[in-house]
Amino acid sequence: MTTVALIDADSVPSGTSAEVVADGRMFAVFNVDGIFHVLDGICPHAGGPLGKGALCGNIVTCPWHGWQFDVSTGQHCLNQRLHQTRYEARIEGGKIVAEIG
Repeated sequence: MTTVALIDADSVPSGTSAEVVADGRMFAVFNVDGIFHVLDGICPHAGGPLGKGALCGNIVTCPWHGWQFDVSTGQHCLNQRLHQTRYEARIEGGKIVAEIG
């Protein structure tokens, strides 16, 4: 596994999200009550920016066409066959890092 530093933890307050480009990829970073979650930042429907979507609890809504995912699992809210890639996240030295492999 490779660790990728994404963003300062202080830059993503509770209840918000951020779009981050790192290691040639787009990541969506979410803070749900102080717990950070990281998903692939590109919505599988039409390439929308999940990191710019509205976050309500654990659910992010893609700003382009309204697809919704649980940020803690990557599970699509209506179609059990759809999973957005999820990365393990933690804080190291004040930065949110993701494990990619």
